[in-house]
This record gives sequence, C-alpha cells and structure tokens, in this order.
Amino acid sequence: MRNDLTIYDKVADVWWAEERPRWVRTLHNMVPARLKWFDRFVDWPGQTVLDVGCAGGFMAEAIDERGAQVTGIDPAGEAIAAASRHAEQTGRSIRYDTGVGEALPYDDASFDTVVCVDVLEHVTSVPQTLSEIARVLKPGGVFCFDTINRNPIARLAAITMAEDVLRVLPKGTHDPAMFIKPAELRDMLATAGLEPGETTGLGPAGLNRKLDLTFARLPLKAVIYMGIARKPAT
Repeated sequence: MRNDLTIYDKVADVWWAEERPRWVRTLHNMVPARLKWFDRFVDWPGQTVLDVGCAGGFMAEAIDERGAQVTGIDPAGEAIAAASRHAEQTGRSIRYDTGVGEALPYDDASFDTVVCVDVLEHVTSVPQTLSEIARVLKPGGVFCFDTINRNPIARLAAITMAEDVLRVLPKGTHDPAMFIKPAELRDMLATAGLEPGETTGLGPAGLNRKLDLTFARLPLKAVIYMGIARKPAT
C-alpha cells in the first residue's frame, strides 16, 4: 500500500515519547531547518497561523514558541488527540481540529499565514487543497510549504533509500506518482490565486547523538523543496 496515512495514528501514543520510532524523530528533526527558512518571510509573533497536516503537532508547537496563535488540522484523529494532550500538558493554547486540506472548516480570510509541510504529496487533490488554503488566507497572507519533487532522483531518495534501505520512513509512506514537480506546483498556486515566491531545497546535513539525520537548507531542489507564496493584498 502506497500513501499509507494510517501510520500517523499507529504511533500517536508515542509521538512525543522519549522512546519513539526513528522515523518520528526524523520528522521532528526536520522542523528547525524548515522554520529557519520560513522565518525569512514571516514575522510570527501575534500572527494567526494554520498548520495544515499537522499530525502530532511538531511544527505547530515550534510556531507557537515563535509567539503565533496556532491552529492545527489533520485527518489522523489519534494524532490530533496526541497533539492536543501534549499542548495541554505543556500549557500551550494551540487549537487542534480533525479534517482535510480539501475542505478546511474555517471562514474566509481567517489566517495571516498557512503552513503545509510534508503534506501536498499526500492529499487527494492538490488544486482543491491550494484553493482552500488561498480561501482561508487573509489578503497579503503568506503560504509556507514543502513537498517532494517528482523525478528518478527523488524516487531513489524518498522510496528506495528512505523506506527500503535506511528505513527512516515506514514502507508505503509515499506514492512516487503523487510527488509534484516545482513547475507544476507553481502553476497550481497561480490557479488558486496565490503568487508563487522563492523556493529552496531541504535535505540531510548530518547526524545527531542518536545517529538520526539532521536537516538544513540546500541549494538543490531535486528531492525536497520548500517554498512560499502570497495571497495578493487586494
């Protein structure tokens, strides 16, 4: 089975545990590099931020630490419950909802910023998800994202190496047919009414004390690429 979204609920009980699967630790390790780059485009304190596809809340909590007012949404109900519990335990006022990117349960122009990482390559409809993101963004708002490129190198890295050889992701996590070329995404962003902006790569940069991968911004966008887009102010 490819694009297996049940993996997030299966590990919900240990999402924030000290002893958790390596792939969950890897997802956590990607957050600092993502935010370091997104920081260039968003002044987080006081911002209303939606994290689409938040899973157990790694990115949502990191943005909360930046001083934003955060809402997270994900179809994995058990992961959302884990995120809510951890937010309560740590005194965070993050709102978590269960739902999908194709039908966001929020009013038009509700958020200053929308973040969507490791998600677009999993959704049923990228155009519909982007349309919904554009709808809930305020005029002048920023959309921050990352996703996986579609080419033989990305398939080798994300499927063969990450899932089959190194096993830093569960087998079946991704469907390579759902990967998105940057040019395709730029066209879909524009169609949704968003102005595509700068993009950059993201990839492994080293190992930590647990011998887990750490990540950093990279010049190459052949595998994972990050980007921003803006909703026109008027």
